Amino acid sequence: MNNRQLFLQHVAQTSDAPLALEIVKAEGMYMWDAGGKQYLDLIAGISVCNVGHCHPAVVKAIQEQAQQYMHLLVYGEFVQSPQVAFATALSGHLPENLSTVYFTNSGAEAVEGAMKLAKRYTGRTEIAAFNRAYHGSTQGALSILGDEYWRNAYRPLLPGIHHLEYNDFRSLDAITDKTAAVIAESIQGEGGVIVPQPEWIHALREKCTATGTLLILDEIQCGLGRNGTLWAFEQLGIIPDILLLGKALGGGMPLGAFISSHDIMWSLTNNPVLGHITTFGGHPVNCAAGLASFNALLEADIIKDVKSKEQLFLQHLKHPAIKAVRSKGLMMAVELENFAVNKKTIDYCIEHGILTDWFLFAPECMRIAPPLIITAEEIIKACKVICDGLDNV
Repeated sequence: MNNRQLFLQHVAQTSDAPLALEIVKAEGMYMWDAGGKQYLDLIAGISVCNVGHCHPAVVKAIQEQAQQYMHLLVYGEFVQSPQVAFATALSGHLPENLSTVYFTNSGAEAVEGAMKLAKRYTGRTEIAAFNRAYHGSTQGALSILGDEYWRNAYRPLLPGIHHLEYNDFRSLDAITDKTAAVIAESIQGEGGVIVPQPEWIHALREKCTATGTLLILDEIQCGLGRNGTLWAFEQLGIIPDILLLGKALGGGMPLGAFISSHDIMWSLTNNPVLGHITTFGGHPVNCAAGLASFNALLEADIIKDVKSKEQLFLQHLKHPAIKAVRSKGLMMAVELENFAVNKKTIDYCIEHGILTDWFLFAPECMRIAPPLIITAEEIIKACKVICDGLDNV
């Protein structure tokens, strides 16, 4: 059997129609399949490869750390320099109350850790989240995920979860002195790039402060420069009590984190001791890769061009079939008539060497979230293929 047949037979599937592209190489903005066909990547592994595929500094950091040591002991017992260096670097670019980093294996695990932390610190049990929000597929993350279609098949889920409406002031009344935390995406991703109204997000912050509720901002998809600043919350004018990171955090390696103050995070150390533990979270090779990617993002000044690249996309994404384009930096949702039109256009794009995708809670929208290193020429080329695809639907 060939690799595709072995993939379908031996690798657990998540849908009955996987793309099944056999990629053998990826570098910068591009991927190549087993037949040598080149694809321009417009989704960056779902907002993972912010500095591009196989950035030389990231590859070098992985190689050098692998020669020093890999797994040593469960998280938090040994002083591991890649963890310390990366946590210090992140803290140096965050507000003072976000100074203590707990590294995990993924964004979903960061969500799980943050939920436990909020309950432990506040002594409360209720958590509020938002409809059309995505926070991962593990049991706790699924409990706060904002769509009943995905939740229903796995009930019973966690009790005490309240789903509110994003950008709805009336929903804030559900936040009380029984609420341990409110978890919100700084920019809703899978809902189709939904940006919070400034007055509403400030009211959310104020309501959390007034009720002693921790505000958790999920920047797993939108953080690390994707919206035109290092952190999306910088543009919102608020500061969370807990920040969630993942996806681009590891530079292509699996890495997530929840970040809070030393005081809040200390509550995981006692009653019970080892209040949150992980074997591979903050793996030294992954942290070395993450730090190299973080430095590359900052040193090359990639973020400063995100807004102008966004505008170039908006300038060239003009077609009668496009109902709207919602964007925040290089995180964009191109709204079409329905999923059928979107899927046909996506298939056309892939056939013509442009890799794109759709959103879980907005299947009528095409996802555009390329590596932040995309050039003007590549943007214009991608937009032309998308519009040509719409001509052929």
